[in-house]
Amino acid sequence: MRPTLLAMLAILFVASQAVTQSQSRTPQLSAVDVTNADIRATIRTAPADAVMDQQIRVVDIGKYNVAVGVLHRAARAKQTAISHSQVTEIYHIIEGTGTFVTGGEMVEPAPAPADGNTVKVLVGPSTGGTAIRGGQTRKVGPGDVIVIPPGVAHWFSGVESDMNYLVVRVDLDHVLPAGYVNPAIARGPAR
Repeated sequence: MRPTLLAMLAILFVASQAVTQSQSRTPQLSAVDVTNADIRATIRTAPADAVMDQQIRVVDIGKYNVAVGVLHRAARAKQTAISHSQVTEIYHIIEGTGTFVTGGEMVEPAPAPADGNTVKVLVGPSTGGTAIRGGQTRKVGPGDVIVIPPGVAHWFSGVESDMNYLVVRVDLDHVLPAGYVNPAIARGPAR
């Protein structure tokens, strides 16, 4: 009995899904470096007067993914609010100062497009908004660290001086692309 083309395609699909699932649950067996040169190379790609969020690396460590990225927020740029359904973020402010709001109620919430970079590469399913009503407000600057659990709306209501900050993303559900390396460092920056 000859297998039909449809049956063969179905077998290939199931096999590819099994490989993908097993690969995404295989723990990293060595350390992964994100150097200062990697961070600076990524920051250099930021437009001077805008907001930029770039993943540097996504590492599958077995039970969850860990992503390291960097964000740039120009003082003159329009700031928007966001919350992430499945990913925890940890911000470490490198330079600049701003007013950061967490919690509260998102103003004009809208889901991020499922096929966009925000969902597919950066933070998984998310909701964006124009601002936050209520919430906890604090001034942040170099050296400050903020932990933002899934579902917590967050927003820079003001950026006093251009900011760059490192973000570590903890992805328990493997929604981020394991093995991702930012093109700015994939070209092999000087180390």
